[in-house]
Amino acid sequence: MIEQDLHTNDYLRGIVMNLPETPGCYQYLDSTGTVIYVGKAKNLKRRVYSYFSKEHGPGKTRVLVSKIADIRYVVVKTEEDALLLENT
Repeated sequence: MIEQDLHTNDYLRGIVMNLPETPGCYQYLDSTGTVIYVGKAKNLKRRVYSYFSKEHGPGKTRVLVSKIADIRYVVVKTEEDALLLENT
């Protein structure tokens, strides 16, 4: 299990470090491929990085981060486009 967690952490780190610094929407997926969270950002890299860059206290964010196995994202032109896409 620990080896799997290390592989997942390296995989997610690679995605996060290569995200563009542009507006967009992101999806967090669990190990079964189910979308567990959808968000929008004016800067994808900064927003998604914030989930992984600090220790979260007990609560829903900590549980969410522990379940993330994959990240998908879509780049858009404006923050308004990101809002519209998030709602669809």
